[in-house]
Amino acid sequence: MTGRLDWDDLRYLLAVARAGRVSLAAKRLGVDHSTVIRRIGVLEEALGARLVDRGPTGYDLTDRGVTLVAAAEQMETMALGALDQITGVDAQISGAVRVGAPDGFGTLFLAGRLGRLVAQHPGLELQLIAMPRVFSLSKREADLAISLSPPRSGRLVATKLTDYKLGLYGTAAYLGQRGTPVRVEDLPDHTFIGYIDDLLFTPELDYLAEIHPGIRASLRSAGLVAQLQAAKSGFGLCVLPHFAAVTEPSLVPVLPGVVDLTRSLYMLTHADLKDLPRVRAVSRFVVEETRMARELFLP
Repeated sequence: MTGRLDWDDLRYLLAVARAGRVSLAAKRLGVDHSTVIRRIGVLEEALGARLVDRGPTGYDLTDRGVTLVAAAEQMETMALGALDQITGVDAQISGAVRVGAPDGFGTLFLAGRLGRLVAQHPGLELQLIAMPRVFSLSKREADLAISLSPPRSGRLVATKLTDYKLGLYGTAAYLGQRGTPVRVEDLPDHTFIGYIDDLLFTPELDYLAEIHPGIRASLRSAGLVAQLQAAKSGFGLCVLPHFAAVTEPSLVPVLPGVVDLTRSLYMLTHADLKDLPRVRAVSRFVVEETRMARELFLP
């Protein structure tokens, strides 16, 4: 170490590590771009070590930077936990909790239920990111993430929420015009809606090839909500979760019991955050709401 270490400078390194870009880190911290660069420079000078490198897509941590960020995250978690205990765990659950979820589950199921949680804990600030993507908990892109598969690595804690059923759906108008398939072999002759292959964020969403290798989608989207809207318009047939299709009276099942897929939902939490009272309150709520709606997921 070549200088005096200011622990506050670690906040700037953490922000850049999580955002990947100085401009985004500065926005999150409420400071200007130059302040972030200057504070990380001061930190590097104090430690006598380079912590970040400028790459083609943003800022990357060096090996020493990775080591320091891991230690800083542990310090951050301990500090947050201490604050929660001091302010009274049972008296008030407050603060921000960011939940990342696939757009279908996040938009069609979770968003309409979160109001009840905030009514119980008015001090909570819930941030719901409902997008078709994988969320990095190590970079704090979310405090809780809903995933279609359990984690394969990292210091993550997984809770299985539920299995859920998917089937093939279309409108009565579409089926009246194109005919109703009576067997799987009829499906390649129909118009389909599906995912964009190279934007699949998890292999669990690759439904069409599993149903019949001859099926080709005429309309593709990265998200479930857009596919649902296209199916409602009568564009064609679409594989949809039961929890999404059951609320749309215009959609009817096609080949029920024949096209019958099952997937799973998991809730992931970083091990360093799982015991924070506000994170624990949100995770408990998501588990309870999902399990109370069992028949919506598994009719």
